[in-house]
Amino acid sequence: MRNVTRLPLLAAIAILAACTTTTTVSTPGAALDTSAKWALLPIANHTDTPQAGLAAEAITEHLLRARGIGDLDHYPSTLSRDTLFEPAERGVVEEARKWARDKGIRYGVTGVVEEWRYKVGIDGEPAVGVTLQVINLEDGRVLYSASGAKSGWSRESLAGVANKLLQSLVAQVPAGARAK
Repeated sequence: MRNVTRLPLLAAIAILAACTTTTTVSTPGAALDTSAKWALLPIANHTDTPQAGLAAEAITEHLLRARGIGDLDHYPSTLSRDTLFEPAERGVVEEARKWARDKGIRYGVTGVVEEWRYKVGIDGEPAVGVTLQVINLEDGRVLYSASGAKSGWSRESLAGVANKLLQSLVAQVPAGARAK
């Protein structure tokens, strides 16, 4: 009898687990200092959805602050190319990295939005795909990289699904310890 009641629970867990896929890579032993200067750099929009990169930046900025990263600068809006009609360009990220290095900022958070839409079909589920990176701005080394994709149910909002995905990616950033 006990196995019969567990079967629906296990099936539900399997279905929910299939809705999110994430892959994370960190530099071994990397403990990123939350008291250091951090910069949120452009998150490029590689989708057909206007301003998806800006939306991902707003959510990521909040989540980084919630992780205890208080000294977090945002790149100047004059560098943003994620407008309604013009997608972000790779050169903008390099300009923003230069801006951050010139300000003496230690870590830069950047990334790419690969998917940000409602799926076509009868249910129209929200679907989000994002890659995030934390970069050592002194030498350009990638200290943390994570990529994830998540889809939601037909009644969920796109921003809600994006928030859940980004929260899982930011939660895995190896931050919290003071670097020596």
